[in-house]
Amino acid sequence: MTVAAKVARAAAFFDLDGTLIPEPSLEKRLFSALRRHHKIPLTNYLRWTAEAFRLLPHGLLAVRHNNKRYLSGIARDLIFRYMDPIAFFEEGVARIFWHARQGHEIVLVTGTPHDLAQLAASALECELELRGIQLPLHICATRLAEIRGHWTGRLDGEVICGPAKARATQAFAQHHQLDLRDCHGYGNSSLDRSFLSSVGHAHAVNPGRALAALANENDWPIWHWHVEKQIPSHEPANLTKEIHRIEEQA
Repeated sequence: MTVAAKVARAAAFFDLDGTLIPEPSLEKRLFSALRRHHKIPLTNYLRWTAEAFRLLPHGLLAVRHNNKRYLSGIARDLIFRYMDPIAFFEEGVARIFWHARQGHEIVLVTGTPHDLAQLAASALECELELRGIQLPLHICATRLAEIRGHWTGRLDGEVICGPAKARATQAFAQHHQLDLRDCHGYGNSSLDRSFLSSVGHAHAVNPGRALAALANENDWPIWHWHVEKQIPSHEPANLTKEIHRIEEQA
């Protein structure tokens, strides 16, 4: 069954961390993996600290989401060597499958770095294929600046978080000529309120108190997803040779 051949009239937008994927976030897992393998030099911790002080007047959320200096000079392909298979909420995967069967576009809209979101998308595409559906997933994620395959520690654009997540959702719908009133959105945090309010069918997943109250006020469905399922991701084919080259030089 190839759903991609259908003309989609709606999309289902899914947040990743805490919604489709249990905590800790993919970026925290990346940081832990790089630190465990001693891939983060001491100078990067100093860079991160200096950037944290610079961002502090903008609030703790800015420090948390905008500071990527710990990745300065690190080869982006190392994520394919050190990241463990991703565990998803099985109920979330089932919900993606349901939307795919309706002919909906599936979009991951997330503040996690784009390369990590690509790993998640690859794993989900393989899972859908095992269930008889061939459907490429779309990604709206935070992009990191890079030079010759190495991250610079700076952002390439804005972090897809808060109101920026709503803007990314609206831009996708406009580009694909979709009516957001027909679209679905899934999020788990009060930071997702702008994004969820931008679609016609909002869903709160494992919400905290603030998001649960907002969902109740607006009659949004509340989902409780707990069952975890590990799905191995597959490296993009065009990166395989580069990964082998890095491993040979290590």
